[in-house]
Amino acid sequence: MTTSTAFDRLEPRIQRWIWRQGWTTLHDVQERAIATILDGKGDVVIGAATAGGKTEAAFLPIVSAITTEDGNAPSGFEVLAISPLKALINDQARRLEALCDMAGVALHKWHGDVADAAKRKARRQPGGVLIITPESLEALFVLRGVELPRLFAELRFIVVDELHAFLAGERGIQLQSLLHRIEVLTRRRVKRVGLSATLGDMQLAAAALRPSDPAAATILESRSNEAELKLQVRGYQCSSALGPPSDEEADDAPQQLVATRQAIAEHLLKVLRGSSNLVFAGTRQSVEVYSDRLRQMCEDASIPNEFFPHHGSLAKELRHDVEARLRKGRLPTTAVCTTTLELGIDIGDVESIAQLGPPRSIAALRQRLGRSGRREGKPSILRIYIEEEPINAQSSLLSRLRLSTALSVAAVRLLLTGWCEPPPQRALHLSTLLHQILSMIASLGGAHATVLYQTLCATGPFGNISSSLFSQLLRRMGNPEVELVEQAPDGTLLLGREGERVVEHYTFYAVFETPAEYRVVAAGKALGTVPISFPVRPNDLIIFAGRRWEVIELHERQKVVEVKQSRGGMPPKFGGDSAALHDQIVKEMRKVFTSTDLPAYLDAQARALLDEGREAFRMVELDRASIVADGASTLLFPWVGTRRMTTLAMALTAEGLKTRLDDMVIIADHSVEEVKAALAHLSQNVPPAPLSLARQAANKQYDKFDRYLDEELLALSFAASALSTDGLPELAAAMLIETNGTS
Repeated sequence: MTTSTAFDRLEPRIQRWIWRQGWTTLHDVQERAIATILDGKGDVVIGAATAGGKTEAAFLPIVSAITTEDGNAPSGFEVLAISPLKALINDQARRLEALCDMAGVALHKWHGDVADAAKRKARRQPGGVLIITPESLEALFVLRGVELPRLFAELRFIVVDELHAFLAGERGIQLQSLLHRIEVLTRRRVKRVGLSATLGDMQLAAAALRPSDPAAATILESRSNEAELKLQVRGYQCSSALGPPSDEEADDAPQQLVATRQAIAEHLLKVLRGSSNLVFAGTRQSVEVYSDRLRQMCEDASIPNEFFPHHGSLAKELRHDVEARLRKGRLPTTAVCTTTLELGIDIGDVESIAQLGPPRSIAALRQRLGRSGRREGKPSILRIYIEEEPINAQSSLLSRLRLSTALSVAAVRLLLTGWCEPPPQRALHLSTLLHQILSMIASLGGAHATVLYQTLCATGPFGNISSSLFSQLLRRMGNPEVELVEQAPDGTLLLGREGERVVEHYTFYAVFETPAEYRVVAAGKALGTVPISFPVRPNDLIIFAGRRWEVIELHERQKVVEVKQSRGGMPPKFGGDSAALHDQIVKEMRKVFTSTDLPAYLDAQARALLDEGREAFRMVELDRASIVADGASTLLFPWVGTRRMTTLAMALTAEGLKTRLDDMVIIADHSVEEVKAALAHLSQNVPPAPLSLARQAANKQYDKFDRYLDEELLALSFAASALSTDGLPELAAAMLIETNGTS
């Protein structure tokens, strides 16, 4: 190996493992991580693109540090590695197995699919590295709370893989709580090492790793040059004349949409066949539609199928088969997927990435793009496919603006500048706080309110929860209508009747909702699951796992759907909402509309669509106006993200207007004059309190345990997570500067 001071510091057995890999150099981030982890006392965040060597950057020095010469087995786990997905754990264990074997370090996997015997062995002989999901770690706290002091007595390192996946949301705050509870348990600070995709501001990753002290983390970001990027945005505007709808979509989609999908599928087949690729289709329903269509096209052409579905509702065996086929690289393979292949599962090298529909998250787009161009000298290839509906003289302004095309161009522009979304504004996370209170009570067998508040809020990640709000939440949990907790005579809080029922159910460990599902079985082989909300009956035809099936029998009690192969079918409706848009993305969209630049990465149809959108933008003078009459309604274009858009719509409702949101537009069923009057009032007065706006929201239950909160707690939670009145008067005033009359 080329001279390397960092390499020389590694334990000899680790050095031998590196030699056996045939490496001649270490990545730059690996060089820096070795010294930082071995010498430093603080936390470390390692940022690099997919396949940038983050895992080895962390584990080469960590395994070296815990390798002993005397052969004495540790009496507890020395490394706790957290991974967001079971598939990632399996992948990481496969990558680390030879390294740990060489060093004589035990390696344990722990998730729902790991055999109970392996888990019992790990508990009896803890040591080395434990790789686990947040949900399985939660289960350890609840079910094995008395064992945890012994299991983590010798813990030296905590590694969080795919840290960027935990930057926001309930799962992120759950992980922060669990890591803090481990340190409370061990009564010492344990070094944390976060592995993250590169972000616009890596300090955000440090804040997610240890919210109480982000400045103490050393940030190591890879200096490796990124691959050349080849990019195309393709526009599609098909009429129904292109062909009749297929059987599976005849009753479920407009003919022009079906024709558009056919045209996109034809291009995918043309450019992807013979290589390995990832097609991010958005929803699981779209995954099924496109993978089935591509498979059928291969069969019609009498060529081997290379296109396979991959999403979270498919049986793990089917997903593993696709991952293994990609990883081995012996056969050309394209996975049509959701976010399941967005994270760092090892699938080898892929030629290109396809994105169906406009990107709504720059962070996710960067992560996906990192899957391509991993081999030296190979470019990253990204194709974005945009569907727009045909327009005519009667088409609405929103259709004529070609918002999907503008959003795609805006996303690419931000991607090329290196910008990335920061985590959303800090929420209260009352649903997850309630969950963690139940978890602590179950783990300890009971706890005083002061201990719970000190651990979870005063020193823990729920630091924005006041003692009075915490008491309000506890009172609600102990309410006779709820019965989550009850209080013993000495003040100890115990699980109540409903609390015991909730905690004892296997779904408790996850803080995200897991809807009831049917298992889909063909000839005794599990294909995956479909939501119970998707109605199926005997003789129904469905598309699932990229193929077409007929329902033979439905077993309600066992929640099983038996199917056999068929020729027709419709994809299940899995549900799922569109991601919220950041202010910066919508702001960039407005710049796209006001610009005359036609990027070279747009194909001819996309250029035409962008021209059409800009023409509609100019026709209604949206470069100077934010308010446009549209028949009996008025359209408001504030050019802000989802959070501020929601706040403005609710503030207008509080002013007496009837409004509704359509992604980037507020539609008011009032005249322009009425809208202007309401905006004028908002611009000249102190903005309404977010809580007062939240109280008028019809449905405030979003998170898993919100059903236990009363209306006031729900309003508090909704106000903190969904609303922001900062700058509301200024936004209203800006929209009044100039208005337009008609569209």
